[in-house]
Amino acid sequence: MPSPVSPSDHVSPRAALPAAQYAASRHAAWLGAAAIITDEVGRVLLVHPTYRKDDWWLLPGGVVEAGEHPHVTCRREITEELGLDLPLSAVLAVHSFSPHHPDLQPGTTCPGEVRFVFDAGTLTPDQVEAIRLPREELSDYAFLETRDAVQRLRPVDGQIMLAAYRARLGNTATAHLADGQHILDVPALDRHDVHVRYRPLWDSPLHRAPVPERLPVQQAWAWCFVPDGRVVVVADPGPRGALPMLPGGTVESTDATPEDTLHREAAEEAQLTLANPVQLGWVLDETGEVYGGVGPNARLRLAAPVTAIGPAAVDPATGHPFARLLATPAQASALLGWGPPGARQAQLAADTARERWGLPTARPSAVEEIPAEGMRLS
Repeated sequence: MPSPVSPSDHVSPRAALPAAQYAASRHAAWLGAAAIITDEVGRVLLVHPTYRKDDWWLLPGGVVEAGEHPHVTCRREITEELGLDLPLSAVLAVHSFSPHHPDLQPGTTCPGEVRFVFDAGTLTPDQVEAIRLPREELSDYAFLETRDAVQRLRPVDGQIMLAAYRARLGNTATAHLADGQHILDVPALDRHDVHVRYRPLWDSPLHRAPVPERLPVQQAWAWCFVPDGRVVVVADPGPRGALPMLPGGTVESTDATPEDTLHREAAEEAQLTLANPVQLGWVLDETGEVYGGVGPNARLRLAAPVTAIGPAAVDPATGHPFARLLATPAQASALLGWGPPGARQAQLAADTARERWGLPTARPSAVEEIPAEGMRLS
């Protein structure tokens, strides 16, 4: 009986070359490693190098040294650049950079680069305070909204940062990129250019007691749950990207109750039909600046089950359709940039959905888009 032959037994002419000649024929590229590090409200950490001729900023990270693995490089560079020892939890992106890319620094001879981008987590306020820069290498650091961060990065570095960070937010597979572009399917957050919206107001606590009579309710938003325990997030497109929000909006004079506001806005923005919304609490807006400086007012937070999702439609208030996404409550909180108060509110909403309507706790999954034709909910 003939013995099986493995593919390696078929020696190609290239493999038969002398060792030195074969080694010289192999593709050569630099290796780099970088990290996505955020603060508690989702702003991305960038550092400003002293050694570049241009004024671009960078993600923390650096060059993989001979014989070093990229994950070892990443942890070493974080320690050298920030004075922190941070664990890495995932490979968020792998990027291939061409040797003649227009974003290459003038005068640089580069054979191309393969860069690994790791998730180095979220820093506590104490860890942020502990950051120490090597002043001969880095002059500054900053935590920035992604829309601002891309303005400080080379265009290709901005594309890498966004893809890596969105892979973390959306719980999608490692992003594989070539010259800043996805080479596989484009995930929903990238397809709609979704950015985390940092809002300092959400340092305010959620008040569980009824809204005091002296405070007008200016806004009603809700955690809108589908039967598998995920929630609907809508993203409003704009020239600098789409900003995510929960369905809901401003209480109008024609709305008899905040719940009426929620039903109207959820139908207009996301074509949702809701049942039995319940109030979770309210957040104090001390100035009402966004409403023309009306003074102290309450922003109501609710939870509601979704009974139907219709076909995508134009929002009458903006004149364009919103992107409609499904996310776990924790993912939605991260996209909204509400920090620890938002995470607690997301947990409260999930607990309410389980206790009130028997909905399951959403399992970790990728953020996905609701089809344009809508969804049937069993």
